[in-house]
Amino acid sequence: MKAMSFNIPNWVIIAGGIGQIFTALIYPYIRHRVFDWYNDVKQLKPLNQEIAKTYGRYIQGLNFSFGLIAIVMPEDLKNQTNLAVAITGLVALYWIGKVATQFAYYPMYQIPQKPIFKIGSYGMNFLFGFFAVVYALLLAHNLSGRF
Repeated sequence: MKAMSFNIPNWVIIAGGIGQIFTALIYPYIRHRVFDWYNDVKQLKPLNQEIAKTYGRYIQGLNFSFGLIAIVMPEDLKNQTNLAVAITGLVALYWIGKVATQFAYYPMYQIPQKPIFKIGSYGMNFLFGFFAVVYALLLAHNLSGRF
């Protein structure tokens, strides 16, 4: 008996892709304006400064790349192949991990209380949750074709 399958519309995947590219593009602004990240990084030893900047670029690059894949290849992300399972599993775990980290650790810290930053924080949290749900659903869909 084959598991029940469901269809995730391409527009949902593409919307997630646009959102991921948005997060990649807005990331430097958030680090600079909201978190004053660059001044904090300057307090690190030079090698640690470069490591922190490199990991920041990795995050930005991954978000952009995941978005581009979603926009260009939405059908391939749900075709139930081994690669679709691997990619959607990777991206689902990435965003689920981000959401878990966001809620487990970030509430201990204060963001500036300007209305734009408060609204932005709700918007970003919504996007992170949306990405986690979309990719978890894609993974579930892809796995449903395996059993």
